Amino acid sequence: MPTTSRAAARSLTVLLVGAAVALTAAACVPEPEPAASPGASVTPTASVSASASASPTPAPTPGADIALPSSCDQLYSPTMRGLLESQNPPLNDPDVTMFSTQVVDALEVLDSGAPSIRCSWGQPSGAGLATTVTLVDAGQSDGIRTSLSNAGFSCADAEGGTLCTFEEELLTQDDTVVHRGETHFFRGNAWIATGSIDFAPEGYTEDIVAALWG
Repeated sequence: MPTTSRAAARSLTVLLVGAAVALTAAACVPEPEPAASPGASVTPTASVSASASASPTPAPTPGADIALPSSCDQLYSPTMRGLLESQNPPLNDPDVTMFSTQVVDALEVLDSGAPSIRCSWGQPSGAGLATTVTLVDAGQSDGIRTSLSNAGFSCADAEGGTLCTFEEELLTQDDTVVHRGETHFFRGNAWIATGSIDFAPEGYTEDIVAALWG
């Protein structure tokens, strides 16, 4: 699923003749970052080093860990929520079985019982997306990122964390071109995975990041 902050979306063209596209891809806050100390002479942030003359060691990211949202209502800004409701309702149609990812190792983490919440938009067998917010430990996060890289995802630093993206075009049995994408964001103890089919709102992942971390 593309976003404006994707560092380098990779496009692949895959012609699948005689097979229907598997519309299974998966989806979801916030704990405000603690205020910086008013007396500190240097205030490092997630994307700014402690000082211009400091060593290359990155500054710690305050408030990196989050609490798992209790509902999808906590995932979006009012503006993004309105866009989603107007462009591709409903939220969480029970018949939408889309996964947030098709990467096997990532799916295994989602199936492992790790704390997560899934939010989908759209109707069955149509354009839509599914997002899963999952709490992961450092080992799980590193393992997923390695698997994404091995699967051809493009990953880069973004929004105080790591953003990985992938896009492709598929040709269905009835010669319809389908645009499929995945976006994965890692920061602190959280992993946001979004899979999309022909529906990728601009700024979607960034909006969730802002809702989760402020």
